[in-house]
Amino acid sequence: MSGEGEAVRDGRRISTHAVCTAIRDDIVSGTFPPGSRLTEELLARRYGVSRVPVREALRTLASEGFVTTRRHAGAAVAEPTEQEAADLLEVRALLEPLGAARAAQRRTEAHLKVLRGLVRLGQERARGGRAGELRPLGDWFDETLAQASGSPSLAALLTQLRLKIAWVYVPEPPARPVEIWETCAALVDAVARGDAERARALAAARADRAPGEYRLRSRAAAAPAPPARRAQPKAAGDALIAGS
Repeated sequence: MSGEGEAVRDGRRISTHAVCTAIRDDIVSGTFPPGSRLTEELLARRYGVSRVPVREALRTLASEGFVTTRRHAGAAVAEPTEQEAADLLEVRALLEPLGAARAAQRRTEAHLKVLRGLVRLGQERARGGRAGELRPLGDWFDETLAQASGSPSLAALLTQLRLKIAWVYVPEPPARPVEIWETCAALVDAVARGDAERARALAAARADRAPGEYRLRSRAAAAPAPPARRAQPKAAGDALIAGS
């Protein structure tokens, strides 16, 4: 061990953040289904670290709502109710327009370059009928727009919301992907002009999707322990836009 919350493997330090990200990713992907137990020993073995960063990661995930802890019962993946799932969409509809308005006031040229590039790719894929490639582009667009808000706290909230929505909902393919990316293009134009109110309105229209476009994931029974994998140290270039 090399300091609290870190493990050393092959000469590299594996932080609590890296372990937390790995566990969170496995929860969101369904590798650990809702209600499944999360034991420190098995998690430490799975990610190739000691139990200390695992313990701290579980505390963080509990504070984020991904994990529940009970005395004498240990940690388990949380099981959100239908009302809690619906609340996620409502909160997103409130925060995304705020983030877009802040981005219009605080964005950098680097943010604009990434956003414009993503819009161009999204429009090309949408017009070409390549719907399977649109979701990761949309996630990247949302992440960049959140970073452009210039508020680390707001960006972190939006990122956590996006992860939780991906965790509890199965997004249905959009009926009109070309129109969605046209809205994204107009949103980027408003951000570039510094038009906060226009950016807010477009983001609100984009976030206000019909409830039918989201379907709650089925609550599968807890699965057997998945194969071991290694937590990866955070690379210096992992942040989408640094210094925003």
